[in-house]
Amino acid sequence: MNRNIIIVARLLSAIFRPQYYSVVAFTVLFICTWLSLFPLLFKIFVLLIITLGTVVMPRLFTRLWRQANGWHLYQLREREKRYAPYIFNIICYGLTLYLLDRLHLPQYMRGVLIGALAIQIVCAIINLWWKISIHCAGTGGAMGALVAYSFVFGFNPTGWLCLIIFISGLVGSSRMILRQHSLLQVIAGTAVGCICGFMGIIIK
Repeated sequence: MNRNIIIVARLLSAIFRPQYYSVVAFTVLFICTWLSLFPLLFKIFVLLIITLGTVVMPRLFTRLWRQANGWHLYQLREREKRYAPYIFNIICYGLTLYLLDRLHLPQYMRGVLIGALAIQIVCAIINLWWKISIHCAGTGGAMGALVAYSFVFGFNPTGWLCLIIFISGLVGSSRMILRQHSLLQVIAGTAVGCICGFMGIIIK
């Protein structure tokens, strides 16, 4: 396969890691909704909590876990070696959600973490028997959350939805090009993400 295609696939997989979506979602909410009226320091504080709880700590643990076991990065492709990272991700996301509850943020903000936590739990359960694409679950979660927010705020999501679907296609294709997942695993991950992302925002 063309080396440039593989490089682009790796770049897309790195840019669109599922851990980043919660930070992006909160940033958009702070910019594009009435939450922009919140004090700047409060917004920075919340984003710091989200970043530490959903990006820094999970990635740090995964790296330490891999090094402690003497594994190379590519070995985490194996389904059996993903249990511990999944469990720690769930713990980190759960603690982050607890902190957001303590800050009494609106439900549609906490719903981002609820959906993300649900994605982690469902994918971890499925991983007991079958490997599923968590990257595609992340893009699927963004799709589901966007549709849910269109109901909450009453706007037409078509343009943004088309963009996210396009990105989802790129990410899914990248995972298959890198031989990380099959087409069925990509579709299943996207479906899980869509459902969890939507329900996390809508259910109160």
